[in-house]
Amino acid sequence: MFRSKIFISTIIFLIFLITTSLIKNQTRILEKKLYKLNEKITLKEKDINESQLDFYFLTSPAEIDKKVKTLDRNYLPIKNSKIFLSLSNYRSLQERISVINNKDEKKTKEN
Repeated sequence: MFRSKIFISTIIFLIFLITTSLIKNQTRILEKKLYKLNEKITLKEKDINESQLDFYFLTSPAEIDKKVKTLDRNYLPIKNSKIFLSLSNYRSLQERISVINNKDEKKTKEN
Protein backbone atom coordinates (compact mmCIF):
# COMPACT_ATOMS: atom_id res chain seq x y z
CA MET A 1 0.00 0.00 0.00
CA PHE A 2 2.74 2.42 0.94
CA ARG A 3 4.65 1.73 -2.29
CA SER A 4 1.61 2.41 -4.43
CA LYS A 5 1.08 5.80 -2.75
CA ILE A 6 4.70 6.75 -3.41
CA PHE A 7 4.43 5.55 -6.97
CA ILE A 8 1.23 7.52 -7.63
CA SER A 9 2.58 10.67 -6.02
CA THR A 10 5.82 10.36 -8.04
CA ILE A 11 3.82 9.97 -11.26
CA ILE A 12 1.69 13.00 -10.43
CA PHE A 13 4.80 15.02 -9.57
CA LEU A 14 6.43 14.07 -12.90
CA ILE A 15 3.29 14.99 -14.84
CA PHE A 16 3.16 18.39 -13.17
CA LEU A 17 6.88 18.90 -13.72
CA ILE A 18 6.60 18.12 -17.44
CA THR A 19 3.50 20.24 -17.99
CA THR A 20 5.07 23.15 -16.12
CA SER A 21 8.17 23.06 -18.30
CA LEU A 22 6.04 22.84 -21.47
CA ILE A 23 3.92 25.79 -20.44
CA LYS A 24 7.00 27.79 -19.50
CA ASN A 25 8.61 27.12 -22.89
CA GLN A 26 5.44 28.09 -24.74
CA THR A 27 5.16 31.36 -22.85
CA ARG A 28 8.82 32.11 -23.54
CA ILE A 29 8.21 31.58 -27.27
CA LEU A 30 5.15 33.85 -27.14
CA GLU A 31 7.10 36.54 -25.32
CA LYS A 32 9.81 36.46 -28.01
CA LYS A 33 7.19 36.80 -30.74
CA LEU A 34 5.56 39.70 -28.89
CA TYR A 35 8.90 41.43 -28.47
CA LYS A 36 9.64 41.11 -32.20
CA LEU A 37 6.19 42.42 -33.11
CA ASN A 38 6.59 45.37 -30.74
CA GLU A 39 9.91 46.20 -32.38
CA LYS A 40 8.26 46.12 -35.81
CA ILE A 41 5.43 48.33 -34.59
CA THR A 42 7.91 50.81 -33.14
CA LEU A 43 9.81 50.97 -36.44
CA LYS A 44 6.57 51.47 -38.40
CA GLU A 45 5.47 54.27 -36.05
CA LYS A 46 8.85 55.94 -36.48
CA ASP A 47 8.53 55.66 -40.27
CA ILE A 48 5.04 57.16 -40.14
CA ASN A 49 6.21 60.06 -38.00
CA GLU A 50 9.14 60.76 -40.33
CA SER A 51 6.87 60.57 -43.37
CA GLN A 52 4.40 62.99 -41.79
CA LEU A 53 7.22 65.37 -40.97
CA ASP A 54 8.48 65.17 -44.56
CA PHE A 55 4.98 65.76 -45.88
CA TYR A 56 4.40 68.79 -43.66
CA PHE A 57 7.77 70.24 -44.60
CA LEU A 58 7.46 69.61 -48.33
CA THR A 59 3.91 70.94 -48.54
CA SER A 60 4.52 74.07 -46.55
CA PRO A 61 3.79 77.24 -48.53
CA ALA A 62 7.39 78.44 -48.28
CA GLU A 63 8.74 75.19 -49.76
CA ILE A 64 6.16 75.17 -52.53
CA ASP A 65 7.06 78.77 -53.34
CA LYS A 66 10.76 77.82 -53.60
CA LYS A 67 9.95 74.92 -55.93
CA VAL A 68 7.79 77.10 -58.16
CA LYS A 69 10.54 79.69 -58.44
CA THR A 70 13.04 77.06 -59.54
CA LEU A 71 10.74 75.87 -62.35
CA ASP A 72 10.90 79.21 -64.20
CA ARG A 73 7.20 79.24 -64.99
CA ASN A 74 4.53 81.76 -64.22
CA TYR A 75 2.29 80.13 -61.67
CA LEU A 76 -0.60 82.10 -60.27
CA PRO A 77 -2.70 81.21 -57.25
CA ILE A 78 -6.18 79.83 -57.87
CA LYS A 79 -8.93 82.40 -57.67
CA ASN A 80 -11.44 81.88 -54.91
CA SER A 81 -14.24 81.73 -57.45
CA LYS A 82 -12.71 78.54 -58.92
CA ILE A 83 -12.62 76.71 -55.61
CA PHE A 84 -15.73 74.64 -54.93
CA LEU A 85 -16.80 74.27 -51.35
CA SER A 86 -18.89 71.20 -52.04
CA LEU A 87 -19.55 68.66 -54.73
CA SER A 88 -23.08 69.93 -55.23
CA ASN A 89 -21.76 73.38 -56.20
CA TYR A 90 -19.50 71.79 -58.77
CA ARG A 91 -22.31 69.65 -60.18
CA SER A 92 -24.69 72.60 -60.50
CA LEU A 93 -22.04 74.57 -62.39
CA GLN A 94 -21.39 71.59 -64.68
CA GLU A 95 -25.12 71.28 -65.36
CA ARG A 96 -25.35 74.97 -66.25
CA ILE A 97 -22.38 74.66 -68.58
CA SER A 98 -23.85 71.61 -70.28
CA VAL A 99 -27.20 73.39 -70.75
CA ILE A 100 -25.43 76.34 -72.33
CA ASN A 101 -23.42 74.03 -74.57
CA ASN A 102 -26.59 72.22 -75.64
CA LYS A 103 -28.28 75.52 -76.52
CA ASP A 104 -25.23 76.57 -78.54
CA GLU A 105 -25.24 73.25 -80.40
CA LYS A 106 -28.93 73.64 -81.26
CA LYS A 107 -28.32 77.16 -82.56
CA THR A 108 -25.47 75.99 -84.77
CA LYS A 109 -27.55 73.11 -86.14
CA GLU A 110 -30.43 75.46 -86.99
CA ASN A 111 -28.14 77.79 -88.91
